[in-house]
Amino acid sequence: MPKFSITGDIDPFLHVSLAHGEKIYCESDAMVMMEAALDLKGKVTGGIGAALMRRFANGESFFQQHIEAVRGEGDCLLAPRLPGAMQVLDVGQRQYMLSDGAFVAATSSVELKVRTQSLGNALFAQSGGFFITETAGVGQVAVSGFGSISQLDVTPGRDVIIDNSHVVAWDSALRYEISVTTGGNSGFLSNLVNSQTSGEGMVLRFSGQGKILICSRNGAAFQAWAQRGVAQ
Repeated sequence: MPKFSITGDIDPFLHVSLAHGEKIYCESDAMVMMEAALDLKGKVTGGIGAALMRRFANGESFFQQHIEAVRGEGDCLLAPRLPGAMQVLDVGQRQYMLSDGAFVAATSSVELKVRTQSLGNALFAQSGGFFITETAGVGQVAVSGFGSISQLDVTPGRDVIIDNSHVVAWDSALRYEISVTTGGNSGFLSNLVNSQTSGEGMVLRFSGQGKILICSRNGAAFQAWAQRGVAQ
């Protein structure tokens, strides 16, 4: 299986070592350097329908980069779109949901599936609209966040509330719902006013047992700034 490792302290690279015949796929434009034993091709992963669904789910490019060691073993360096940290997740016994723009790369044995989520989460959570990305299979997937990344462990009876713009990925076994307040049992209008005056906006409440990756910076704000820069 390809070996993923993070190299560098500030805005690190994803270093991938591939044995002969192994392959990975990654987000478009992620490849920074690769050795001559590797080939890179742009492909529609999983077919046109799956590519369109992922595009709607988390803003991924329609075409992804596929890197394969066709002439012997080789290494490559990948970089995420977001300036900040990366983390490698082992998937198999545990699967993960990915927020918008978090995906960097995955081993070929990992599949990114798209599933629908509740109407409330779709309209308010900014976590993929009506569709959201979930990992499947066995292998590794690398994700990125804006700023530094930290891991939170959720346990039964100890729910965690997180600003949705700081969520990178979470254990798919966790339950989550949208909320407009960080506490209290007031009515919806009162909670909405409190949410706006506190500056938090919409938050996600996670319950159950599993882990969540969060980033230190507001990813949604950066995405909006980057899009304005491209438009100009």
